[in-house]
Parts: sequence; structure tokens; C-alpha cells
Amino acid sequence: MSVVQQIVYTDHPERWWGLAEALGFVAPFPPAPEWAEFHADGVLAVHSATAEHRAGMVDVHLVVADLDAAASALSSFAVTRTTMDGVGEMLVVRAASGVSISVSEGAAQQGAGQVGVQPIWFQGDLDEPWAILEALGLRGGIAADRGGWVEMVAGGGSVGLHAGEPRIGLSFEARGDLDALAVRLQDAGFEASVVDEAFARTIRIPDPDGVDEIWINGVQDDLHGYHRP
Repeated sequence: MSVVQQIVYTDHPERWWGLAEALGFVAPFPPAPEWAEFHADGVLAVHSATAEHRAGMVDVHLVVADLDAAASALSSFAVTRTTMDGVGEMLVVRAASGVSISVSEGAAQQGAGQVGVQPIWFQGDLDEPWAILEALGLRGGIAADRGGWVEMVAGGGSVGLHAGEPRIGLSFEARGDLDALAVRLQDAGFEASVVDEAFARTIRIPDPDGVDEIWINGVQDDLHGYHRP
């Protein structure tokens, strides 16, 4: 199955490295300011901010086993095939909303650990991103009865689809003891607080770049107003 890579652009890469390690992600190779990867349930990639990608921006990248098969499955969507230094051939899929995600071929680690990446794809029509992600091997998970939210699960990590202004947002999902995780984050120097939301408990941390809060959501157990497929 596909593996989700959540890419965050930052002016403070070392701070993100510390957050990744405190969350239980493991770097498969030494991090560099320009690019670093951390693996757990999915991949957190930390990229230095650029003129095109300002600090706080987030991208979704999917790693698949067969790029040609992915291109064939996406034939009804707007797809561009390109080549990127250090990555190789890559697909860029652009939704009607203007949101785009990228796809490359590789063998990323399958889901492991207690914390996973869960970038949020916001746009008004959720049917289109659902169809795109389903074509790439993700499957539907918990969804709101009234629409507006659905979880798409990959072999590593997941993507949340949320009704709203088109963009990609950053978030994580954590299994296990959220209070213990919050303490671990505090011990690592992060101002982590646990908040009870309607759907689940969540940890909130100030973004190292001062753009927004980081949300680490607990696994949703209360399905009132929601359903599983």
C-alpha cells in the first residue's frame, strides 16, 4: 500500500527534528537543514522554507510501489509527469480546487510506532480527493454522518479530508496514552497541552515557525455522529 509523507516547510528545521524525535519518529539518515526525513506511521519530512514554499506550508507526497500503475489509475485526473533531482520520476496530481499532491515510486517503511502523520486536505468537494486517494490505494476510514470529514488510511499514515478553503494542513494521530506523550513533549521543551474535543482528545503545541498550532489527535473512539465503512 501507499505510504503518506507529510512535508513541512520551516525556518527552524532543528526544532522540527526535536519534535519528530519526541513524537517517536526515527531518522533513517542524518538530517540536514535542507531536507530531513523521520519515519514512524508514515513519514514526516522537514524542508527548509523557500520563496515558493513559505515557513508553515505543508505538502502531501505519497510513496507507491509502481509509478506506472499509479499513473494509469489516475488517468481521469489532471496529472503531470516530471523529474525531480534526488527523487527521480514523479507524478503531480492537481485537483479542481487547485490543491496538488505528488507521488513517487519507492519502498518507504510501512506504518510503525504510536504516532502517525495525518495531513488534512481541505476543500469544498471531498468526492474528488477521495477518488484521487482511493486510486492511489488509500481506503476510507471514519467519516462524519453529515459529511465534511473522512479519514483515508494508507499502509503508513493517513490523510484527513475536511470541508473548507482549499489547502493542506498539518496534523498527527496518536495511539496510546496522550497524557504521557504530552509529558514527553514537555520534557523535550515543547509547550504541550491536552484538550478535550468533541471527536477525541488532542495535544496542541505551538508551531516552531509561529504560523499555527500543531494538533496531535488521539484515536477517535466515540463514533456519535460518525461511522466506519
